[in-house]
Amino acid sequence: MTQLKRLCVFCGSRLGTDPAHAVVAQELGRMLAERGVELVYGGGGIGLMAVVANAVIDAGGRVTGVIPEFLRAYEVGVVNGAEELVVGGMHERKAKMFEISDAFVALPGGLGTLDETIEITTWKQLQQHNKPIIFVNTNGYWDPYMAMVDRVVDGGFGHHKVKELFQFVDTVDQIFDAIAEAPDADEVVLTSHL
Repeated sequence: MTQLKRLCVFCGSRLGTDPAHAVVAQELGRMLAERGVELVYGGGGIGLMAVVANAVIDAGGRVTGVIPEFLRAYEVGVVNGAEELVVGGMHERKAKMFEISDAFVALPGGLGTLDETIEITTWKQLQQHNKPIIFVNTNGYWDPYMAMVDRVVDGGFGHHKVKELFQFVDTVDQIFDAIAEAPDADEVVLTSHL
């Protein structure tokens, strides 16, 4: 892929029950700043979103938060020091995050995180982009997701190469190598459905 300038991180607006998730979010934020990679995220000032964004800013990095107008009151807006892009709704938010990012990382999160990562993966399956998608599988958080993808393939609803649309890593240290080594989407993941 071309040089990584902006990394979009999908993650929870809550911290979750496992303290390891916040530790990973903080490590990722610090690493982004150290590497000069700008964070793009959902613009919330709470949960793991705030942890990763604050870590980038605290380490001297750049952050862009993309948030729909109606969520600003609920999610307290972006963290101090971040650029805020206010959009009209959720679809526009995802489109803007996609447009300005070079790659995507999914940390643990809830239904919104699932929605974002599934949609960006579907766009890759449909040959709309070849941007890397990385899941950080802290303490096996994403194991059920991989099991569901296996079920999709085993059930005949997806070509086995859909598993190459994204990569799984166990630690933050593995993210940047995974991004650099991510394969392009094989056209068969689309054409096998036609």
